[in-house]
Amino acid sequence: MPATHHLLHAGYVRDGGVSVGSSVSLVTDDQAVIVVDPGMVASKAEILGPLGQLGYQAQDVTHVVLTHHHPDHALNAALFPSAELVDAWARYRGDQWLDHGGDGHRISQHSWIILTPGHTQEDLTFMVETDGGVVACTHAWWHMDRSPEIDPLCEDQAALEASRRRILAEADVVVPGHGEPFRTDRQR
Repeated sequence: MPATHHLLHAGYVRDGGVSVGSSVSLVTDDQAVIVVDPGMVASKAEILGPLGQLGYQAQDVTHVVLTHHHPDHALNAALFPSAELVDAWARYRGDQWLDHGGDGHRISQHSWIILTPGHTQEDLTFMVETDGGVVACTHAWWHMDRSPEIDPLCEDQAALEASRRRILAEADVVVPGHGEPFRTDRQR
């Protein structure tokens, strides 16, 4: 049975960038309970409330995946003290820094990371195989309308463009860093 994906919090950028919330996802795959980008939100209840409504508590989360280390995507990672944290470099549990295989590293049977530099050099996209197709949680786009085309905080726009092409070729649904999911035009 494929994994399930739930959007716990649809991210946003408001008030000229003063108010910023990350898109926070929950992925369940057999025994894995994975939270993606538990970053800035108006209240921790905006993450923990929907998580609880789906039948999970913070201590049930086995993994936290960070698409990158900007505070708006990482600020609330400590809400899940039992979870292994995964980023583009490694896996972290307690005081252990555990390397992983990088591009293609599987977190569970139906989920894996791909390295998608651009916004930062350490960006990853979390890929999830679901009944509805492959979902990509990423910061390659900020919003549902795929804007901004030129990322004003981007470290490498050319690398970002290549990462975007790869994501669109491999995913059916994209969860952007600060908005509702959008469907791709991928032919399966």
